[in-house]
Amino acid sequence: MLRNLTDKIRLLFIKDRASYLCFYEILGFVPRDISLYNQALMHKSITQRTDQGRPINNERLEFLGDAILDAIVADIVFKYFEGKREGFLTNTRSKIVQRETLNKLAVQIGLDKLIKYAARSSSHNSYMYGNAFEAFIGAIYMDQGYAVCKRFVEERIFTPFIDLEKLARKEVNFKSKLIEWSQKNKYLISFELIEQCLDSENNPIFRSEVLIEGVSAGTGTGYSKKESQQNAADMALRKLKKSEFRAVIAEAKALKEATIQEAETEKPLAEETEQPIEVLQETPPTEETLNETEETKA
Repeated sequence: MLRNLTDKIRLLFIKDRASYLCFYEILGFVPRDISLYNQALMHKSITQRTDQGRPINNERLEFLGDAILDAIVADIVFKYFEGKREGFLTNTRSKIVQRETLNKLAVQIGLDKLIKYAARSSSHNSYMYGNAFEAFIGAIYMDQGYAVCKRFVEERIFTPFIDLEKLARKEVNFKSKLIEWSQKNKYLISFELIEQCLDSENNPIFRSEVLIEGVSAGTGTGYSKKESQQNAADMALRKLKKSEFRAVIAEAKALKEATIQEAETEKPLAEETEQPIEVLQETPPTEETLNETEETKA
């Protein structure tokens, strides 16, 4: 309460009052370093650079915010669902930090109206809002620390927008979503069981890996193969939002296609080379033929 009063007094003496007020309405507190929040809302299509030539965008804050949000959501889910197993907790956390949820949350708190991006970049980019939300979390952490960041997520995100009980019951088939993505974008995916063991209570534990064009895209554990594959697919879907990983699998796909094409080109040549060579063999001379030859010589 005292902080809110202090923040409102501070707002009266800040020069760029409109910008601070805009963030204050979202955050519930006045930022110390407003440049962090501005950067969090700057899409990589913006071509601003520092004096040293480094690009200014929200990618680094997004990386940080992704990790911080994971930790905060895990903390909240762990304490809320006492006694639930790891698989349940992992799935519930995944439903909260998945792209669709973060996109929706970004719109609900008004970040979509503040994101800066170049005209050539589509405003319908399926990653833009969720990425900005993660970057915004990173900005709060850098500006105010973990405790304030966690309080923001609890009070400004979970309380008004997230029903944990309802969300936990919601079925999200990450494997189907990944398969649908692969078919749409023509990528080859496969799931492999890489480990099977027992936990401390002798319950079977499965660990699966999903490969996209032969590149490891994610691993997951669970008390069934299906659960482990779902968790692996969830990790893969989260990695696919990173342009660096999409470039890696695109390169792997291109290399595989080039190898196949090269092999098909060389195959006809090899077949021509391997054609059996017809050898003309002389017929062994008969006794009659030899006699005729001797008579001719005589």
